[in-house]
Amino acid sequence: MKFGYNNKTGKVWSLTSWLDQADPNKGNFELKMDPKKSNGVFLMRGTEILWMSGPWNGYGFAFMPEMLSPYIFNYFNYSMYSDENETYFSYSLYNSSVITRFIIDVTGHMRELLWFEESQQWMSIWSEPRQFCEVLNSCGPFSSCSEDTTSCRCLRGFYPSGKQQGQDGGCMRRVALTCGNGDNRDMFLRMNHVRYPVSSTQQINSSYNFPSGPQVSNSDAKACGEACLSNCTCSAYAYNTSGLCLRWYGDILGLEQLSEKDPNGRTIFIKLAASEFDNGRVLGANWYLWIIAIPIVLVVFLPASYIVIRWKKSFKNKGDREDPSQDILLFDMEMSITTSSSNFLATDNFSSENKLGEGGFGPVYKGKLLNGQEIAVKRLSKRSGQGLEELKNETMLIAKLQHRNLVRLLGCCLEQGEKILIYEFMPNKSLDSFLFGSNNEGLLDWGTRVRIIEGIAQGLLYLHQYSRLRIIHRDLKASNILLDGEMNPKISDFGLARMFGGDKLQANTNRIVGTYGYMSPEYAMEGLFSIKSDVFSFGVLLLEIVSGKKSTGFYHSSSLNLIGHAWELWKGDRVVELMDPKLEDQVSYPMLYRYINVALLCVQEMAADRPTMSEVVSMLSNELTVLNSPKKPAFSTARSTTNSSNQPEKFSVNDVTVS
Repeated sequence: MKFGYNNKTGKVWSLTSWLDQADPNKGNFELKMDPKKSNGVFLMRGTEILWMSGPWNGYGFAFMPEMLSPYIFNYFNYSMYSDENETYFSYSLYNSSVITRFIIDVTGHMRELLWFEESQQWMSIWSEPRQFCEVLNSCGPFSSCSEDTTSCRCLRGFYPSGKQQGQDGGCMRRVALTCGNGDNRDMFLRMNHVRYPVSSTQQINSSYNFPSGPQVSNSDAKACGEACLSNCTCSAYAYNTSGLCLRWYGDILGLEQLSEKDPNGRTIFIKLAASEFDNGRVLGANWYLWIIAIPIVLVVFLPASYIVIRWKKSFKNKGDREDPSQDILLFDMEMSITTSSSNFLATDNFSSENKLGEGGFGPVYKGKLLNGQEIAVKRLSKRSGQGLEELKNETMLIAKLQHRNLVRLLGCCLEQGEKILIYEFMPNKSLDSFLFGSNNEGLLDWGTRVRIIEGIAQGLLYLHQYSRLRIIHRDLKASNILLDGEMNPKISDFGLARMFGGDKLQANTNRIVGTYGYMSPEYAMEGLFSIKSDVFSFGVLLLEIVSGKKSTGFYHSSSLNLIGHAWELWKGDRVVELMDPKLEDQVSYPMLYRYINVALLCVQEMAADRPTMSEVVSMLSNELTVLNSPKKPAFSTARSTTNSSNQPEKFSVNDVTVS
């Protein structure tokens, strides 16, 4: 596949869509390189740009981080070439036996497809645009896009230029910029939690209205703002902690409003006329309504506020007379709302001696109740990738679930900036410390591993089929399996779990979260998840338990990962070689063979081919059940070892939660 142009003749190599499903004549959409020579690729509809890849950075395109994900990076060899004669981007397959095709359908949706011989089906491994907000001009100029509601909204100080807000031409300024000094000088509106605009418009030739990105320079924050203020065509600026000043000129396109919990959120300053501000604060579009509303609000709000303040003061005084340590230190089995002071007391002020470990949520500490019961206290870290929504999600879900193979939530705290969850204490910590650590190896014998496998399967079966809610865990892995004093497994960490209602069997998300090495292909590549996504994760976990090796941390000369290695041994009838050497004198070989068979059934490429957890439990426990032969699993293709020197040869992100 090759995209580019001849620098001398002007010839362009591009890909166009069909006119319709049955007519291969040139259609409405074309994928081509940027003639401005920014080494970027654009999806065009006539002269309109719908999507852009961002510039080439040496490894991939700036707006396509998925190019470097292990699920795509290991299939394709990318290259960008430029000299005085031609400039082009191309890619090829490391494995010439793999069949692939790239298409633009009649709706302008781009997809990369792989052919899977076993299932006789094409499978999409990449697609763009994936979200409504990723279509470059989906909302028009000076409008923000919200993916949560798939809607557009005019920025403050702007009004719709068409019938619908933010659409049919975007938005226009309510008051023109003055570009003056003194009292009439323009000012800036601060917008938080946004994704920077992809571009601002700039006419570069007579045929195409190509967008250009922000101008970037080094300066301090004040100089950055002054530079934009002194240029009448500058529409917005941003300043980051690295000392980079970004300025956008002309119409702003592609601004996206993110949720407060999104770690990708940034701050931008939009230039508005001084008359849009009142003593430094922006007036809304319907400012005249405030003249009517403010007296009404004062009449109603002030008496109500007085009553609320008196009530809260009375409640606080009552609480001050009680020992704040009693709420958590005396509660037993019921869900409790605790105070931050009691959590400090239970954990000895979160001392380092009581720290059990740290995960994506934050550190976990050991604590003790007044009745002697030991507990685990999970405290949200300020630098955590997870936040209040994940905490709420876990609290609501796990409080409604009761099963011997699910960890029990005892209480929570949302007070004085603290976000804390309190669980039953698991003295043997997590499964990964036994499988991949050097301590307590003797405790994980074959019988214990069998009990752990069966317990995890029973816990998942409960989540999928027998609980009051159908729950998809979405982050099942060894570090999320906790072990009690008798080495019984407990599934933990429901912060990323999703609840299904009614007869719903699968869902789609644009925010892919989970852990590399455990995610199913349809989820990692397309955002599709279902109970079969958890089944895939269980299959990976089962292989790790019987082998004692990490899924993505394991490399073999002819295999991409542990799944690929297990598949090669299965095809060669050498599955015994997968067994953890420490189990050599303990294992039941027919049971080992059955467990590996079940694991490979769980990690099959197509979700429809994988068993349900009820079928998995039956296959694991009933020796008379006849097992099917597994089809080729996902992510098992070996990658060529002739990598270029500037690309990583190995990587392991087995313990990294991504979003």
